[in-house]
Amino acid sequence: MKEDLKYWIALNLVVADSLRSVKLLTQSFSSIRDIFESSKRDLIAIGLEEKKAEALCSSNLVARAGQEIERLDKKGYDVLTKEDKRYPEYLREIFDPPLVLYCAGKTEILNGSAVSVVGARKPSPYGRAVAEKLASDLSSKGLVIVSGLARGIDSIAHWGALKGGRTIAVLGSGLEKIYPRENRHLFEKIIDNGIVLSEFPLDSPPLGYHFPLRNRIISGLSLATVVVEATRRSGSLITARLALEQNREVMAVPGSITSDLSLGTNWLIKNGAKLVEDWRDVVEELPLTLREVILSKEKKERKKPPSLNPDEKKIYDELETDTLTSVDELVERCRLSVSEVLSILLSLELKDLITQMPGKFFQRKL
Repeated sequence: MKEDLKYWIALNLVVADSLRSVKLLTQSFSSIRDIFESSKRDLIAIGLEEKKAEALCSSNLVARAGQEIERLDKKGYDVLTKEDKRYPEYLREIFDPPLVLYCAGKTEILNGSAVSVVGARKPSPYGRAVAEKLASDLSSKGLVIVSGLARGIDSIAHWGALKGGRTIAVLGSGLEKIYPRENRHLFEKIIDNGIVLSEFPLDSPPLGYHFPLRNRIISGLSLATVVVEATRRSGSLITARLALEQNREVMAVPGSITSDLSLGTNWLIKNGAKLVEDWRDVVEELPLTLREVILSKEKKERKKPPSLNPDEKKIYDELETDTLTSVDELVERCRLSVSEVLSILLSLELKDLITQMPGKFFQRKL
């Protein structure tokens, strides 16, 4: 209920980072008001830490929540509680759904069919190309792409999704503490055509233990989680494990057996995760009705690939998906001038067939 919002925010200010405390309180009290009408002794009696019990009984806690709501309104942000009809249904189903979701962007996409794409912070050129292509293809089919706004695969997945559709970013910090800082521009782009979420109060810093908590929301919002490059101890494997616990599909992109970045994904595949080579592999594991709608639509919209002239084909054939190639190498191999090579590369970029990386290096898109 609207009038209870300040109490939900107040409760979240105290227990957002403690799933144990949330579970104790929600199981012990029938309503949010009951929690705030309890004494410190009552709260400690159910097993709540003394420090948190004291904070919940603080005379200024509800006033602080009111200030938080005023800041949300001023920034144009929204907030959803578990009592809100707009609260995402898939997330409501998990064992430990967040009490509160701070939202920047379009809340209506939260109940769309979503797939999460996560992976390494420092991906290889191959991983970058796969993540961008996969996210772009899946979003263009009407699926919402979920990830964590982190460096590497997460950011690339968001950018790829924005090419063809919508994306959801889930933070391990508050909406006023975007992390990493260089993703502020990406944050602004996402809220124009998607949504950024956090269960943490506005000024919460990106503390290390926030990110495993964040991961359960990423997987919880999604029908399936796809891992693109992960080391053996990657946080992405935590997201995959959480997805399994939530009874969601887990998939992984295979990689080179000589690369540390493939250890996690190849391990997932060996242990039963679906091997993903393109967007169709993901869609095949989605619920039947959704799968049929996407595949039927794709069949109708299928187009021929852009035609290439001989020089374009010559350059394109020299590029690879998992290796960066310099302009100088292309000049030498194709026996064309620098200006000719640059002109052809621009044409291939405009046809969305290749990607330019810093330093004038190029690679094929998948």
